[in-house]
Amino acid sequence: MEKTSSRTTAAKGTKAKTQDAIAILSADHEKVKKLFKEYESIKDSADAEKKGELAAEICLELTIHAQAEEEIFYPAVEESIDDGDLMDEAEVEHASAKDLIAQIEESSPDDDLFDAKVKVLGEYIDHHVKEEEGEMFPKAKKAKLDLDALGVEIQERKDELMAEITGEADDDQTANSEATERTKRR
Repeated sequence: MEKTSSRTTAAKGTKAKTQDAIAILSADHEKVKKLFKEYESIKDSADAEKKGELAAEICLELTIHAQAEEEIFYPAVEESIDDGDLMDEAEVEHASAKDLIAQIEESSPDDDLFDAKVKVLGEYIDHHVKEEEGEMFPKAKKAKLDLDALGVEIQERKDELMAEITGEADDDQTANSEATERTKRR
């Protein structure tokens, strides 16, 4: 499942306008929700290549989103709100999603459980998004976090990760050094 769809490839070169962190993460949620719906609409078809491309795109988008969220957004929120249970649940949900993503990436659309794994991943993500958008995001807004600054950091990190994962980083060491430096600043 090394292929990425042309949609993902086209999006890699474009930079989004600077948005706050919640707007960026919510846009990611919406994008993945649409990809899951698209997958659901073709899952019964015999087009294994299209199913594989969509599943790969879903996994790529979720991997980048989760890593940027875990590195930048979650630590900022955790410092600013008093809700360890919410943050612990988010961490466990991410771990479950990552496990399913790995299973999907290691399998083929022709495998018996492939569609089921994509469907369950979609259900996990739907549940996770509802909690983030319904509980975590309002608490982050109320905590008066600098969501614009976090948005810039998140977008930059997502761009770095996309370049690294898709093999289009100009210099992987530079990208890794920048990521390490950003982590140290926090």
